[in-house]
Amino acid sequence: MKTLIGLLTAALLATSAQAQDYNSRMIKFAATGQEGTPPVQGMHIFAEKLAERSGGKLNTRVFANGVLGGDVQVLSSLQGGVIEMMVWNAGNMITQEPDFGILDLPFIYQDVEVMDKLLDGEVGKQLTDQLPEHGVIGLAFWEQGFRLLTNNKHEVHKLEDMAGLKIRVQQNQLLIDMWSALGANPLPMAVTELYTALETGAVDGQETTAPFIYGSKYHEVQKYVSVTRHNYNPQIVLIGKPFWDKLNDDEKALIIDVARETALEQRKISREAQTTALDAIRDAGNTVTEIEPAELDRMKEAVRPVIAKYSETFDPALSKTVFDAVGFKLD
Repeated sequence: MKTLIGLLTAALLATSAQAQDYNSRMIKFAATGQEGTPPVQGMHIFAEKLAERSGGKLNTRVFANGVLGGDVQVLSSLQGGVIEMMVWNAGNMITQEPDFGILDLPFIYQDVEVMDKLLDGEVGKQLTDQLPEHGVIGLAFWEQGFRLLTNNKHEVHKLEDMAGLKIRVQQNQLLIDMWSALGANPLPMAVTELYTALETGAVDGQETTAPFIYGSKYHEVQKYVSVTRHNYNPQIVLIGKPFWDKLNDDEKALIIDVARETALEQRKISREAQTTALDAIRDAGNTVTEIEPAELDRMKEAVRPVIAKYSETFDPALSKTVFDAVGFKLD
């Protein structure tokens, strides 16, 4: 009976796919994240769904672990038509459009349900509508989670403990300014170079999510983890415009639908992974430090000038919508 049901289901899917106009295509989908991390898990879910719903016509090859280059390099390859898709931190699109920097403002995002509503609604649309002129199309927002701080020098309990720490940061000026305001010495670097930099002591530490720390094995070359939750990282799923322009309407509609459908599963995976990954890091021997609320408030105050500076570069209506939704007041 199960075999019969399976055959009937496959036949229905094939019939549905044949009713649409899909061509045989292979999509290279790249990320710098390691296999097993939530964004890469989302990539595999996307690939499976897209193949199934296109009747095997639209296939995806996942390239994780930065094998096709660092984020900046992959974005360029997307714009040039060398790679078809990528997923990376949405805030890093500030290099293309200033408004995306609003997603990297420190400490103000703590409620994931609010973020889902913003990114799945008009805020997400306003941001992605700006991308085609930069050679990419924004398909959906996935998630990496809340970023934590790790280092090899000492526990970080308070603002002063960050002073002078050499922290690898993403190649994003807003984040460089943020870590400078916190007293650290930020060093922008491609993530593909990070493990070696931590291992050799070229940097004292880094900041990313617990699943990424564990999946990339940073905990093996770091001693201390501080639960700062200083940035919330939505991930943006991008497709290169050179490839997009080759697709017909049915193919475009299906790819968008699958990317957004996958978002629901991917976010759930990500949110469950935050706790399990941190527990695994703790069990592996790292010292995990929870930051007291009063000290978090001091950190938030230290970065307020950075928020004020970059808010001047955002669309005022966008800022108002986002700030009202998260309950943040700049003045």
